[in-house]
Amino acid sequence: MKKIYLDYAATTPVSEKVYEKMNPFFSDCYGNPSSLHSQGRKAKEAVEKTRKNIKNKLNAKKHKLVFTSGGTESNNLAIKGLAYKNPSKKHIITTKIEHDCVLNTCKWLEKQGYEITYLSVDEEGFVNLEELEKNIKKETLLVSIIHANNEIGTIQDLKKISQICHQKGTILHSDACQSFTKVPIDVIEEDIDLLTINAHKIYGPKGVGALLIKDYLNVEPLFHGGHHEEGIRSGTLNVSGIVGFGEAINEISLKNIEHMTKLRNKMIKELKNIKDVRINGSLEKRLCNNINVTFKDAEGESIVLHLDNRGIFASTGSACSSNTLKSSHVLSAIGLKQEDSHGSVRFSLGKETTEEDIDYVITNIKETISLLREMNPL
Repeated sequence: MKKIYLDYAATTPVSEKVYEKMNPFFSDCYGNPSSLHSQGRKAKEAVEKTRKNIKNKLNAKKHKLVFTSGGTESNNLAIKGLAYKNPSKKHIITTKIEHDCVLNTCKWLEKQGYEITYLSVDEEGFVNLEELEKNIKKETLLVSIIHANNEIGTIQDLKKISQICHQKGTILHSDACQSFTKVPIDVIEEDIDLLTINAHKIYGPKGVGALLIKDYLNVEPLFHGGHHEEGIRSGTLNVSGIVGFGEAINEISLKNIEHMTKLRNKMIKELKNIKDVRINGSLEKRLCNNINVTFKDAEGESIVLHLDNRGIFASTGSACSSNTLKSSHVLSAIGLKQEDSHGSVRFSLGKETTEEDIDYVITNIKETISLLREMNPL
């Protein structure tokens, strides 16, 4: 049976080039980068080379780069770390379509006495900039807005958002785990204060990410230990993972982006021919590999399991919340009814995806939806 993976937004395979770069740091160059001897110095050199390359990729000359265990830790460090460091300002603004790790961090801070404003979005998933400006006040410490949504792929205009934030005297953080290397990001041009990125969405290893922090900003550490990473994130560094991260930033080329965009558009066009479907998110400002679609009168989990039996791997939304039966908070925020949210599936393409794959997937989706609708007693 043919096997087609269309869940690259959840995670990607580690590429051969990335694996080759990582491999020596498991057994040959296994020194602790904090050690003074030659093995330690060699490991530290590899870490610092990666740090420099990632900063160059983002034009982040005016930022510190702190390595973490991934996007969730980076988002927690950005929001909680800034809040702990600035206890006099207890208002944070975010959106209703953030990743769960941002929303749950904000909900936790609410229990600590913080006021959190959750901005609405329109039916395509865009933040209302006038609403953002209206809600910033003297007590506002931080605005945290995801760059490209992990479920519906909508890409926010960070430059316009940062202009509003800085005119009002507040700080901007953005989660760019889905957009990094797929969408151009220049943290100086777009004037972003803190940026979250990770490796496993871009053909790198799981368990490694980073937080960019503008030089003049200070955050309180979440972990206390040996003063690693300029005292911001204690813990022995994941050298092999960091080296893999450094190589992974080169994996997705402009040619790959154009390829994925072409296949994404083809798949959206074909899906629109199915009766009673809705494409969720913006059609114009959208991640090159994201397709989120609602099939009326068909249940999302059933669609995913039927496709799985046909060798097609997709998801009902974010992998971090796919083990719950709750309807997607993102789809609710863009106006979908609960029953329609439950009929939604996310397909996310990779650079390996072919036109033949898309043809096979479309044929099987049509058959699956027809079958499930026939079985639906309503």
